[in-house]
Amino acid sequence: MSATTMRALVVESLASDFAGCAVREVPRPTPGPGQVLVRVRAASVNFPDLLMTRGEYQLKPPLPFTPGLDLAGEIAALGEGVTGWTAGDAVVGGTGLGGFAQYAVVSAAALKPKPARLSFAEAAAHTAAYLTAYVALVRRARLEPGEWVLVHGAAGGVGLAAVDLAKALGAKVIAASASDAKLAEIQRLYAPDAVVNVTGGFREQVKAITGGRGADVIYDPVGGDVFDESVRCIAFDGRLLVIGFTSGRIPTVSVNMPLIKGFSVMGVRAGEYGRQFPDKGRENAEAVWRMADEGVIRPHVHAELPLNRWREAFDLLASRQVIGKAVIRPDL
Repeated sequence: MSATTMRALVVESLASDFAGCAVREVPRPTPGPGQVLVRVRAASVNFPDLLMTRGEYQLKPPLPFTPGLDLAGEIAALGEGVTGWTAGDAVVGGTGLGGFAQYAVVSAAALKPKPARLSFAEAAAHTAAYLTAYVALVRRARLEPGEWVLVHGAAGGVGLAAVDLAKALGAKVIAASASDAKLAEIQRLYAPDAVVNVTGGFREQVKAITGGRGADVIYDPVGGDVFDESVRCIAFDGRLLVIGFTSGRIPTVSVNMPLIKGFSVMGVRAGEYGRQFPDKGRENAEAVWRMADEGVIRPHVHAELPLNRWREAFDLLASRQVIGKAVIRPDL
């Protein structure tokens, strides 16, 4: 590898089982006006990254491309007109694309200083997951202290972030998963108020935990049967947050149910929220960064793997073995 090239994970064709992906030596990018070149120290693996390799995500970049939404690293070079940053600064930010490489070009406006309390891996792990949780719980659900929050898929990246953030916001949290081992680890890491194994159903457990009322807010990145049963254990005036469909089935709801039970179904797209409302988007990112910097939220990294073991990192997420985040380390 020369000084003008780098190693990157490249999606060369859209295919199942990541068959179209490979690590290649490619030209090192050059930052343009308003951009910086970041030496990537860590990039977290998110479900959208996996979906993009199959062409199943909303963002469909032209081939070939390098996935990787979130990264942390050090500034290597500044593009024209960039001020406020210097080479060597430790930064964190979202790229949309390009994180799974030794270097990435990022808009200077999309970067923040790496929170001093966090390692590079932890910093990369917190950006998209906690931003999704923040937009869902604060902006959409308008969560109040003392309310009951049921978090499905609580061991995954966005689920675990929601458990952590909801606790920090003063809510009472029920962490839900289909694995007793994962629930035990969640209890150890974040001490939710209750845990529920969803295997065989969870409606009655949630009702019992909440004194018969049901959950005020339900955070659902799973969809499918989990969504269907969530409709049956949501409180009157509750908010059911649609985060994603990792179960593979997009559910539907008869509108008489929200009418009779007086609850709302709310879609959550954190990135689009920031694009539609730029000022609020900046406030969201600032709030998440500040809480991380102050140690109020604590992202959990399940595994750190070098770039040549990208497949292992992807498989950990696809097979739902991850508790928190798997992180790729191009610097290893």
